[in-house]
Amino acid sequence: MTGATGYVGGRLVPRLLAAGYAVRCLARRPAKIAERPWADDVETAEGDIADPDAVDAALRDVDVAYYLVHGLGRGDDFEAADRHAARLFGDRARAAGVRRIVYLGALTPAGIPNDRLSPHLRSRAEVGRILLASGVPTAVLRAAVVIGSGSASFEMLRQLTERLPVMVTPRWVRTRLQPIAVDDVLRLLVGCAELPDDVNRGFDVGGPDVLTYRDMMRAYAAASGLRRRLIVPVPVLTPHLSGLWIRLVTSVPPGLARPLIESLRHEVVCQERDITAYVPDPPGGPATFRRALTLSLRRVRGGQVPGRRVVAAPPWTGPADPLPTDPGWSGGSLYTDVRERPVAAPPAALWRVVERIGGDNGWYSAQLAWVARGWLDRLVGGVGLRRGRPDPERLRVGDQVDFWRVEVVEPGRLLRLRAEMRLPGLAWLELRVDEDAAAGGSRYRQRALFHPRGLAGHAYWWAISPFHAAVFGGMARTIARTAASGGSAASPDRAGGPVGKERRRPGRGGPGGGH
Repeated sequence: MTGATGYVGGRLVPRLLAAGYAVRCLARRPAKIAERPWADDVETAEGDIADPDAVDAALRDVDVAYYLVHGLGRGDDFEAADRHAARLFGDRARAAGVRRIVYLGALTPAGIPNDRLSPHLRSRAEVGRILLASGVPTAVLRAAVVIGSGSASFEMLRQLTERLPVMVTPRWVRTRLQPIAVDDVLRLLVGCAELPDDVNRGFDVGGPDVLTYRDMMRAYAAASGLRRRLIVPVPVLTPHLSGLWIRLVTSVPPGLARPLIESLRHEVVCQERDITAYVPDPPGGPATFRRALTLSLRRVRGGQVPGRRVVAAPPWTGPADPLPTDPGWSGGSLYTDVRERPVAAPPAALWRVVERIGGDNGWYSAQLAWVARGWLDRLVGGVGLRRGRPDPERLRVGDQVDFWRVEVVEPGRLLRLRAEMRLPGLAWLELRVDEDAAAGGSRYRQRALFHPRGLAGHAYWWAISPFHAAVFGGMARTIARTAASGGSAASPDRAGGPVGKERRRPGRGGPGGGH
């Protein structure tokens, strides 16, 4: 496996392991393999794809070699680098007696000469031809846009749609494409390991839908619960200007975004479906575009904290979900406010303070700010602060805490609350207790997270950011001080509400709330 730390490769390895294959990964930085949950189940060979000795060592006793690397985003000379690496890999694979090479390339437009293709598509097509001519039976899967959280193409689609309710766009938004779900890509790649030895050819692979990029943006908006996007194509935006525009609006690296944009000027639609003769469709057929979107968005829409940046997040459950090792620009926007303080108290004492948060016990900071946020929530039809909490001392999963809901409780260690106030997005508050002998007993870690919905969500986060020091900083200081004083401190943080001493008025909501 080459490219095991990339988007597709990192999701393909566990599929191959589950199918019973022994897997060896070639990686320039083995430490990146070690970050993967399947690292202990594979053999890792250190080296670069352009190093003959490293490739020789990696291919020794290999039956099937997956070629999932490319130089996209590594400079203007990536075509030459890709050409050299592909020739080297094909030659060494033949010398090592490899039975098959499997390459994931790009779907290219029919009837367009190579010199008129974008550099990205031209290079992908050339690599496929080089491997097919290597003397090793090769399967080249040609895909257009791969739909799944973390895919560069999908992240560009996601961020453009989420952040711009009105878009003046280039002509390429009217280009027809045939997207494919990442789950279907992985299924086909695994199936290619067992192709007959006489199969040496390329295959077009795609989902059942042919859509324009504009259709895809509007479908994404609908699947995400966003208002219908107004998209106005204009003829004056060149690929270069489009690249600058993408760089301004999204966090996708320019080295990846620009070649992808240049490729969008070509219509890429499957001309055949011959792969199904060797790898049959699953029951119900390949995933539709809408189904692929649903799978890609389910972690957030299901109320789960996105796993890429969050402590103790739910485990990765599918190929379309974000992985902890995906690049920081993928997986959708997630804003965080992180606070950490040493506490001169044992973890059990700190946990008692954490578990008593909300309701009549208060929120340990910025009393007036919490109350104002509660009234604002009620004004827009939310629940406000009136709900309180069912038990002043203990919390269980599903309990209401003012306008939060308990999502995770790991007694003595972690409390995660999910916001139920009216917001242009999804919000969580994590409070974590760790043992820390060097700090004199324990360490308190606090994390507020916000997944914005549309441009309004981004504007909301930046509008309230100036108040975070008082609200969240004060909360962390007061929780630490209260625990250190034995949980009975009567003096709140200077900006805060009452802490430590419970006021016995069941059913009344105290100074609770949040973003």
